[in-house]
Amino acid sequence: MTPAPSKAPAVSLDVGDRTIRLTSPGRVYFSERGETKLDLARYYLAVGPGIVRALRERPCMLHRFPKGVDGPKVHQKRLPAGAPPWVETVRLHFPRHGLHADELCVTELASVVWAVQMSTVEFHPWNSRRADTEKPDEWRIDLDPMPQCPFDTVRRAAAATREVLDELGAVGWPKTSGGRGLHVYVRIRPDLGSRDVRRAALAFAREVERRLPDEVTTTWWRRDRSPRDLFVDYNQNARDHTVAAAYSVRGNPRGTVSAPVTWDEVADLEPQDFTIATMPQRFARLGDLHDGIDEAVFDLRPLLEWAERDERAGAPTPVEPGEPDEA
Repeated sequence: MTPAPSKAPAVSLDVGDRTIRLTSPGRVYFSERGETKLDLARYYLAVGPGIVRALRERPCMLHRFPKGVDGPKVHQKRLPAGAPPWVETVRLHFPRHGLHADELCVTELASVVWAVQMSTVEFHPWNSRRADTEKPDEWRIDLDPMPQCPFDTVRRAAAATREVLDELGAVGWPKTSGGRGLHVYVRIRPDLGSRDVRRAALAFAREVERRLPDEVTTTWWRRDRSPRDLFVDYNQNARDHTVAAAYSVRGNPRGTVSAPVTWDEVADLEPQDFTIATMPQRFARLGDLHDGIDEAVFDLRPLLEWAERDERAGAPTPVEPGEPDEA
């Protein structure tokens, strides 16, 4: 991919019935192969249906890199100034601090490309939607390897995750994290608060831990884990925690992508193979592998029964420092 000249003039991109003016299109964002801001915008256009499905109607934190990913990162909760009137938002409240924020709420691909114009590389949505931000409709299973944990362990944990989901009658939708881990998403009925979703996620994580006790942990404190452990990070289901969306590019020099994959691919995949350079062709060939996720809705009640069982047996429910009070 040949980068545009660094001094290239602004370009106009037609996105549906919108036109987005992209300034500094030749600025290099990904130093490993020289992909530019314009390449990033073209990537999101190429995977448009997938990124919109992942973000639709969700509050979305933006990770912006105004000088490219080798420069400083801006964590942007509030919608950046200068948004056109058609860009939609959702107001979020943070009771612990008495604050609120109007976050981007994607309803069309043009909003994604406009965010790229504002130097956004990563999109981190909530696990709930605008209709009721306090009731998640997405349960997130985060298989998070410690620094010395080999990817073969991630593969085994993914197989155990699929096994438990199958026993529950739940459909899991895997994707790479864009780093060294793997995420699995499950659609759920939006009738529980974040605290109960997190309890259910912890009960599931403990079951995976029971099946791979020498490799998987649910130990919350990082200092108490082995550097070779695979941590099932149930806390990604806590209120206002966010994870990089399916199809989100990650802020590293290679431009890796959090890529939807099939369960059959997990045994052989290499996460670093999914980049802004390789994903457009894959998407054109396979389409959105998360198509159908909204129809595969799971009821968390069996997992809440597991949580109650574990709690009766004395298992603690760790609280992350700074977790908002949802009572």
